[in-house]
Amino acid sequence: MAFARPTGKHRAPSRMTRRGASIAGVAALATTGVIGTLASPSLAAESGAAAPESGTVTLESTGLSTAVAADSLATEIADQAAAQEQEAEEAVARAKAAAEAERKAEARAKEAREARERAAREAERKRLNAFVSPISGSYVSTGYQAGGAVWSSGSHTGIDFHAATGTPVHAVGAGTVVEAGWGGAYGNNIVIKMKDGSYTQYGHLSSLNVSVGESVTPGRQIGLAGSTGNTTGPHLHFEARSGAEYGSDIDPVSYLRSHGVNI
Repeated sequence: MAFARPTGKHRAPSRMTRRGASIAGVAALATTGVIGTLASPSLAAESGAAAPESGTVTLESTGLSTAVAADSLATEIADQAAAQEQEAEEAVARAKAAAEAERKAEARAKEAREARERAAREAERKRLNAFVSPISGSYVSTGYQAGGAVWSSGSHTGIDFHAATGTPVHAVGAGTVVEAGWGGAYGNNIVIKMKDGSYTQYGHLSSLNVSVGESVTPGRQIGLAGSTGNTTGPHLHFEARSGAEYGSDIDPVSYLRSHGVNI
């Protein structure tokens, strides 16, 4: 007995129709780079495959995997670029800090060097303006204006420092030698014009170490003590004068003390 095939909207699609639709869907997904398999119990049964658990959807996509991998690689590259940029900025900051530290160190070194130079100049200025005793560690054996027939003027025009022959004699301050040689009653003598315009004289020397026109500084050895000229024994005759002429003598002790020499 033949039965009429159901028609109308309630007719279920045939097995071939469902299979064709499934194949068409796979083809469509494959065209866009996505291969999808939606497993249903009936389709799995028809194909002989095990049916997946109810409600489970399996999606495999070569194109999607590629897109995800590309996105992950892009993110990694961006992170690396950001890290490199930060490292470069930190390197620049370190370089700037090092340059600033070096600049400050150079500034401090320059300041210290200039301070030392100023101190050296000041020390030299003080040294050149200082006065010393003409005989180190000695004392005055005959005072200024002491009377007696020994001196042609009737009194001592200078002071005598106790000294053995050969004792070093020093310039008491900075100046220029204006006389160096035989000075009559003074024997071998040296006269120095000082920076302040005064004059100092050193008599009875056994030898001379300077010549006329030579500049001397405080403490410079200019000769050796002796007993040449009009003298009763070795010593240093020292005079201070307001001018170059004989008779312009001033008190040598007051002169030296006014310049800071303790005698």
